[in-house]
Amino acid sequence: MRTYDLTPFYRSTVGFDRFFNLLDQVTSDGSPGYPPYNIERTGENAYRISVAVSGFAQGELSIVAKENTLTIKGEKSANENGKDKSEVLYRGIAARAFERVFQLADFVQVKNASLENGLLHVDLVREIPEAKKPRSIPINSGAQAPQVVDASVAA
Repeated sequence: MRTYDLTPFYRSTVGFDRFFNLLDQVTSDGSPGYPPYNIERTGENAYRISVAVSGFAQGELSIVAKENTLTIKGEKSANENGKDKSEVLYRGIAARAFERVFQLADFVQVKNASLENGLLHVDLVREIPEAKKPRSIPINSGAQAPQVVDASVAA
């Protein structure tokens, strides 16, 4: 039997709530990837992506929102060893370049980004335009129904 790993789709979508629920039912495991991140729902139409970027300075990170795609990149500056002329004997803290791409649902916009304690927080909000929101249609009673006059009966 074939198995399909849908984890990459689950981890890179924001605003597809029904899609999240379906993927929870289908798959429960996945590779963690680098850097690790969380996607939180902070309100009815608000989300937050938190990416662990310890070791990266603000100038080494970039966030680009284009159409329905959010791209977070981290690129370390030149060799850190040149700063203090020391030799690294063991490197347990990953500082490699990365690029994370998230597919955003329609009408999801990036509102804010902040770097706190090694975590990059990107706040997102889904703002649906008034023209796309559901509207209530009044129902008229049968007494006020318009009358149709057939031209062939009148002759």
